[in-house]
Amino acid sequence: MLVVSRLNRLMLALCISIVCLAAPTMSQTADRPLFLNEDGLPTLAPLLAEITPAVVNISVEGQQAADLNPFFNDPFFRHFFDLEPMPQQPQMRRQLSAGSGVIFDADEGYVLTNHHVVENGDRIIVTLKDRRQVDAELIGSDPGTDIALLRIEANDLIALDLGDSDRLRVGDYVLAIGNPFGLGQTVTSGIVSAKGRSGLNIEGYEDFIQTDASINPGNSGGALVTLDGRLVGINTAIIAPSGGNVGIGFAVPANMADAVVAQLIEFGDVQRGRLGVTIQDFTPDLAKALGVATGVGAVVTQVEPGSPAETAGLLAGDLIVSVDRRPVAGSADLRSQIGLKRLGRKIELEIIRDGQPLTLEATLSRGNTFGADGGEGGFGRLLGAQLRDLQPGDPLYGDVSGVVVAQVDINSRAALSGLEAGDVILAVNRVPVASVEEVAKELRSADQALALTIQRGSARIFLLIR
Repeated sequence: MLVVSRLNRLMLALCISIVCLAAPTMSQTADRPLFLNEDGLPTLAPLLAEITPAVVNISVEGQQAADLNPFFNDPFFRHFFDLEPMPQQPQMRRQLSAGSGVIFDADEGYVLTNHHVVENGDRIIVTLKDRRQVDAELIGSDPGTDIALLRIEANDLIALDLGDSDRLRVGDYVLAIGNPFGLGQTVTSGIVSAKGRSGLNIEGYEDFIQTDASINPGNSGGALVTLDGRLVGINTAIIAPSGGNVGIGFAVPANMADAVVAQLIEFGDVQRGRLGVTIQDFTPDLAKALGVATGVGAVVTQVEPGSPAETAGLLAGDLIVSVDRRPVAGSADLRSQIGLKRLGRKIELEIIRDGQPLTLEATLSRGNTFGADGGEGGFGRLLGAQLRDLQPGDPLYGDVSGVVVAQVDINSRAALSGLEAGDVILAVNRVPVASVEEVAKELRSADQALALTIQRGSARIFLLIR
């Protein structure tokens, strides 16, 4: 009876929903349009009829070094069978690959796709939905964001309008359109599963939109579209233990792609500015150790001499909380924000120093590097580490003042927290130390978190010892 009762209530609710939806030809909710067919059933067919002509299939022809049997490289094997000497140049074979793309400027014939789709391609062929095939010109490509820009010459093109990917929310409905497995244009649906995904080691600048809309090999470069028909992402990658979709796909946000495209059109590549700092994520444990209120942002661990950061007045230990009034979620987010700004651009940095908010202005210089070093967090003491004073002959002797980590027991608390032999401890809880005695003094007075400022090679990092 309980099952029947629940089923009856479900059927009643479904009938009410159908009655409510059957009257108009289209119902507009706060987030998405809902079309109804002639039978009063919900459908996205009218929307897809408008937007799918803007999504294209891309075929790439290139050359790749042919794989040879390793025996052919063995001199004894070649001499035994009296083979000719190996050619100096590797033998090449023709390679064909397929992907997807999105027309975003019909007048100019501009097509967005992924860098890895067109990389090393000698010929790029774009197939439109009406089956027309045209050769594409590569305008520019950016490996750091995995975005490439093509141009085609064809009439009656249809483009997608760029949406504001920053306004996306987890739970928003999206459609993925592309060319999976070379089957031809395919549409799948899902929601935004997460935003700001990074640390996936897919690209250099990561701020991915995660979606459960099915994305498979061949979807790369295709469109991620909201239900109002706006392009909010370029499908780029999947996590696929089985080789196919498992509901975890990633797209480059449209706002990131738009910033890259503007430079590709103007310069043919991306001329990134550089701030000149080393950073790490801001964690609650680090906040406690530094005496700063908890929150989000990126902690400056090192400022490069002569860099825009030094000119602007940034110091090690500063917490960067926003760039041009856009909040910083962490070190990866700051890296992406800086990496998308042009050379020579003036930026406004909101920071917290010793608990006080400050605003600094920096002008980005030439460069394509932006360091980001991580740290561990926790409580504890330097158990398992052997320390000694810096001595003549040490790599950093005379350059820094600190204490050398001579040895770390592999299973010790210090080792598990990330401390390594060869590290130079410069400060304990931001108090500079120049000898083992000074380190011991600070350890005795540290009754909570233990934050070490470490020089590791050319990098300076904050390390919290568990």
